[in-house]
Amino acid sequence: MTAQGRETAPERPRIAVVVPCYRVRAQVLGVIAGIGPEVDAVYVVDDACPEQSGRLVAESCSDPRVRVIDSATNQGVGGAVMTGYRAALADGIDIVVKLDGDGQMDPALIPELIRPIAAGDADYTKGNRFYNLEQIREMPRLRILGNALLSLLTKLSSGYWNLFDPTNGFTAIHANVLRQLPLDRISRRYFFETDMLFRLNTVRAVVVDVPMDARYRGESSSLRIRRIVFEFSVKHVRNFVKRLFYNYYLRDMSIASLQLPLGLVMLLAGVVDGIASWRAGLDANVPTIPGTVTLVAILVLLGVQLILAFIGYDIATVPTRAIHPLLRRDRAARDTRAPGGTPVADA
Repeated sequence: MTAQGRETAPERPRIAVVVPCYRVRAQVLGVIAGIGPEVDAVYVVDDACPEQSGRLVAESCSDPRVRVIDSATNQGVGGAVMTGYRAALADGIDIVVKLDGDGQMDPALIPELIRPIAAGDADYTKGNRFYNLEQIREMPRLRILGNALLSLLTKLSSGYWNLFDPTNGFTAIHANVLRQLPLDRISRRYFFETDMLFRLNTVRAVVVDVPMDARYRGESSSLRIRRIVFEFSVKHVRNFVKRLFYNYYLRDMSIASLQLPLGLVMLLAGVVDGIASWRAGLDANVPTIPGTVTLVAILVLLGVQLILAFIGYDIATVPTRAIHPLLRRDRAARDTRAPGGTPVADA
């Protein structure tokens, strides 16, 4: 409170941008130039770029906010971003934005991206290129199809049923939440953005989509769909199983903890029994008795119903309350107490 009895304005959060660089020599300087004054620090992470993008920035960029970090080996986009995250945490940054260096993301949208976090409504935000249907026409059709399939898989594995465009790399996260994540265990390569969502769900962070327009200017992507389909599928299944165990059996149990396994057992039993009865009827050249058909139908229908009920419960429990303000208060409470439990101010 001020001397006049009025509350002081909340302190503006410190904002940093992490720019991972790999084969972006032609675009990175323009990306940095577009970063507005709301940003306090810019970490350019040269991920062993063969074009020496980091060296170009160090020699050509005079922006005092910019710091170039060189990686001795290529870590992948996730590894480069983790390097930038650690630097931002060490410098006491409050909100960290990830902005690719290839020019496909508009730095002018950073204020929109961080607004839900600064307002306390979200812990993590990400761009979504699918809000504006007119702008989608500019996106290559293969990317549209790939994003639709990946979005469905990501909803299942991450638990964020309200999100779309999961591979969008234009993101922002509050430092209090970032400190809760196991940075050493997050995927280093192209699965990075999706794995981040899974990790965020395990701490019940609120994630919000922010509309943005896609900008394609002929840049080539090093992502090869056929090469990563199997890898992504395996990782999605792994994350789905881990999320179910963490959320429905380890940390908490609910009716959904019974619905999914019971539904799977009934569905499998119905399918197996149905196939066995059908083949037995063929071998004996006799029709399957109605009672068997009815039993199979009941098992399948009940199994599907229980699985759908679980999905409905899972959708309804998407996190809606941001956790970073609570983490801040918890940390402040711990910091104001001495080791013996006595408030420092009173000691």
